[in-house]
Amino acid sequence: MRTMSPSLPETAATAATAATDARTPAVTVASSVYERLRDDLLTGGIEPGVKLRIETICERYAAGNTPVREALSRLAAEGLVERHDQRGFTAAPVDLDELDALTRTRADIDQMALKDAMAHPSTQWEEQIVLALHRLSRTPRSAQDDTYVPNREWERLHREFHRSLIANCRSRWLRQFSEELADQAYRYRQCSIRNAYGVRDVHAEHAAVAEAVLAGDVERAVSLLTRHYWQTAEFIQEAAGRDD
Repeated sequence: MRTMSPSLPETAATAATAATDARTPAVTVASSVYERLRDDLLTGGIEPGVKLRIETICERYAAGNTPVREALSRLAAEGLVERHDQRGFTAAPVDLDELDALTRTRADIDQMALKDAMAHPSTQWEEQIVLALHRLSRTPRSAQDDTYVPNREWERLHREFHRSLIANCRSRWLRQFSEELADQAYRYRQCSIRNAYGVRDVHAEHAAVAEAVLAGDVERAVSLLTRHYWQTAEFIQEAAGRDD
């Protein structure tokens, strides 16, 4: 099993934030901790495999034990956190030996969802795809020109584009599974993006998929989307090899 080396950066909670949380209903605090912790897990703010100590998480997000434990339990159900009997929680590892299985499963789910969406086209759906691609194409992938710095707006629009492709799928289960698998794939993608940045024309790949979908060419659309996912997996594996 090959995993990333864990480390959990410490961040001091401000007194103002703590005071605000003290006046906030528990359900709101729990939701806030969940969203912030989830974001850190997905973006690499908390690295895969690191032990999630309750006291450290409480300090990091200026929250009490109860909302932190609730957030960790929710994230464990999503597969972003692992619960260990008598040993607490850890951030789910990025296991490169599981990457093929993840990519294959994501491709299978999104193939089914895309086929169903394309079997029930609508003008509104097609316009949604065009708009999502246009917005993504106008947004730089990196926050800096000379080196890769994560651009949250690009990541948000990237997810919106992929979501738009299957928006007309009638199965909410397929759409839900697609979202969960996209989250897991995103974590893996953070391992390779710095090495792949500037090498791969991701916009051209997105545009080709959108063109095939809008043309109603199911076979080509499915093939291009699947290839898009596997190219990402290959870059991740190559990046891991260079980092070893």
